[in-house]
Amino acid sequence: MEETYKLFDGDRFAKMCGMKIDEIKEGYARASMPVEERHLNGLDICQGGAIFTLADFAFACAANSHGPVAVSIDISIAFIKSVNEGEFLIAEAREVSLHKKIGVYDVEVKSGEKLVAKMSGTVYRKS
Repeated sequence: MEETYKLFDGDRFAKMCGMKIDEIKEGYARASMPVEERHLNGLDICQGGAIFTLADFAFACAANSHGPVAVSIDISIAFIKSVNEGEFLIAEAREVSLHKKIGVYDVEVKSGEKLVAKMSGTVYRKS
């Protein structure tokens, strides 16, 4: 598990976006990000790409929690509610299915109790 933390502590893009890993255990990860001015789009709401990146970060941490390198091969996201500057986002990724080569994960992104986005993703687990 420590190797997974090391792998994602070195994620320069996540750091640049202000994201951090809160928890990783087998098949599960939680990551968070405060929504700041740098995350806003032209409508002054959080840019969808920032929300996607947070969900993807949690997804990657959960998928790689077992040891073998896992890379995404399919991701789908639904944006449910807009997010404003000053809100705090938490993404929780949970394993749905795990096989030798394929893993499936669901991710929820929330601001407090408000569901912001739902993501589903599939990974290929390298040997």
